[in-house]
Amino acid sequence: MITETITRNESRQREKKKLITEIAVIVGLVVIFAVLLPLALSAFRLRLLGRFLSFAIVALGIDLIWGYTGLLSLGHGIFFALGGYALAMYLNLQLPPGQMPEFFTLYGVTELPFIWQPFYSLPLTILALIIVPAIVAGLLGYLIFRNRIKGVYFSILTQAALLVFFNFFNGQQKLINGTNGLKTDTQTIFGLLVGSDAVQVAFYLLTIVCLLAIYLLCRWLTTGRFGRLLVAIRDDEVRVRFSGYDPTWFKVLVFAISGAIAGVAGALYTVQTGIITPNSMDVAFSIEMVIWVAVGGRATLVGAVIGTLLVRMAQTFLSEQFPEVWVFFQGSLFLIVVTVLPDGILGGIKRLLTHFGFRKTLITYPSIEEDPEVQLEKEELEHK
Repeated sequence: MITETITRNESRQREKKKLITEIAVIVGLVVIFAVLLPLALSAFRLRLLGRFLSFAIVALGIDLIWGYTGLLSLGHGIFFALGGYALAMYLNLQLPPGQMPEFFTLYGVTELPFIWQPFYSLPLTILALIIVPAIVAGLLGYLIFRNRIKGVYFSILTQAALLVFFNFFNGQQKLINGTNGLKTDTQTIFGLLVGSDAVQVAFYLLTIVCLLAIYLLCRWLTTGRFGRLLVAIRDDEVRVRFSGYDPTWFKVLVFAISGAIAGVAGALYTVQTGIITPNSMDVAFSIEMVIWVAVGGRATLVGAVIGTLLVRMAQTFLSEQFPEVWVFFQGSLFLIVVTVLPDGILGGIKRLLTHFGFRKTLITYPSIEEDPEVQLEKEELEHK
């Protein structure tokens, strides 16, 4: 009893120290990104960094479903684009009464489509850019998970859904301007030009706030009983079913949350890019989202943010300095990470810390064949 009490107290002290360290790191990063960088960077570089931070948000959502739940989605561009289109539709409706977006007149549309009507309201728009991607992700997830489809088949189906949405949005000239997309930098919000430096700085700071809030949300979801259940589904779904849980609804829920996160990221990216087009649902872009998480380290959350920023910054630097061969540098970077650091940058650091005794190995939910108790029972049966 005394030993258990001491162990429990030590565990609480470690968790307390870890929490204090994490808070200190977060506060330091917020000060750097929100205070120092806006003073040091040009307007162009700050807008570019804001896009990278919005990418980091969607990477958090992918890490939530891939790193912790084992669901590799190759179609997150759907939810990313839905959030972007929702905010772009609101901005394009900031016109004098009786007027419609200019592209409607090019296609002979004389009356505003009913699907645009709710986007006159900013509160409804904010709800839409969160709820619509979540509903689409939830429905897609339910159709897949209820049939117990997982692994590579799940990835293929999400990519197939991405192609369906991509072709659908491309063909909607009279509804959302088709391949031309919707511009946002020439629109106004609260009477101010969206593309102006002051508004862009405001959206940059808003992106930092959203990134921090979504990180804390994912951190909360991946700790405690719900987080342990997600890891159990990832490591051994069969055992979870035998324990009396139905993984279907948990996977639908976490997939819907990830879709909502992608929608927020898409909206923030759109206003800092100046346009949203169906190219946001390009297959290569959705695959690149997965690469960001893989480079940083799965099931770490922080690794997803670090990987995104490193990859995107490296792409920008290499394309500027070596415009003719930068793609080869990028490919080499991915090959090195996959072969030398299969657990990503953060995973490699953790492995080194564990190797030198600075960090204890965390045991999650191993598969049945790797469970020490099961192996012990097998050995006892073999001896008999």
